[in-house]
Amino acid sequence: MNSISNIKTASYSAGTAIETLRVAVLGAGKMGGILVQAFVRSGLFPADRIVATVAHEGRATALAEQFGVHVTTDNLQAAADADVILLGVKPRQIGALVREIESALTPSKLLISFAASVKTTAIEEAAGGRVPFHKIPVIRAMPNTPAKLGAGMTAIARGSYVTDAQMALAELIFSTVGRTVVVDEKHMDAVTGLSGSGPAFMYIILEALAEAGVNVGLPRDVATLLAAQTTYGAARMVLETGSHPALLKDEVTTPGGCTVDGILELEEGGLRVTLIKAVKRATERARDLAG
Repeated sequence: MNSISNIKTASYSAGTAIETLRVAVLGAGKMGGILVQAFVRSGLFPADRIVATVAHEGRATALAEQFGVHVTTDNLQAAADADVILLGVKPRQIGALVREIESALTPSKLLISFAASVKTTAIEEAAGGRVPFHKIPVIRAMPNTPAKLGAGMTAIARGSYVTDAQMALAELIFSTVGRTVVVDEKHMDAVTGLSGSGPAFMYIILEALAEAGVNVGLPRDVATLLAAQTTYGAARMVLETGSHPALLKDEVTTPGGCTVDGILELEEGGLRVTLIKAVKRATERARDLAG
């Protein structure tokens, strides 16, 4: 992951300094709003170089006050004034949005889409990618909702016309809301099924652990705290030690102890297989949506 201080000393493209880039977030919904606030909070982009768009004028006024940036309903003007354009509308709205702003797009502008299941080739074609002088760089991203607390996981994949500098910029953009990883686009549906849908799966596991604590006599608030912090701590152990989860599990499991009995119950209940099936099903659904 690139640090903000390191990449800000470099150039983005054609000698353009990071500090001069203007950013537009078209569709400042849940994730778009999270990103806008992260840009301002991190100092990556100053508020006067950020514009966000929404569908309704009344919401534009409210969000402008909340975010401290210019918010408008004019997608075309926002795109025309920006160097980096983030597409935050729903997947079914992407085609219409790209066609709406097509006249403002040039090969020097970077499009970043975080609409689930929408392929970079579809956006390139809608943006004029079939025309040689309209080779629009498009990056596909899949962040997840813990981005709200700066604990998100985002995978990014490059389109046909993206430079290394533009990929580095995209990594930096999403590092403001957590960790980033670069993957081949063929893996993006799997990313959607694992890290995109994964928080919901983890909340169910966390809820079940808390309910189990209540069942064995703990107050609900204490059980929830124990379950949440345990989940958080276990995740940090994997991330910060680099150890395989199986090895960390073995460190907790002592011979003849209580943990191994609990693990046997999990295995008999099919938790491992059920989670694998959940990710596979979510991945298949992402592929269906792409189709």
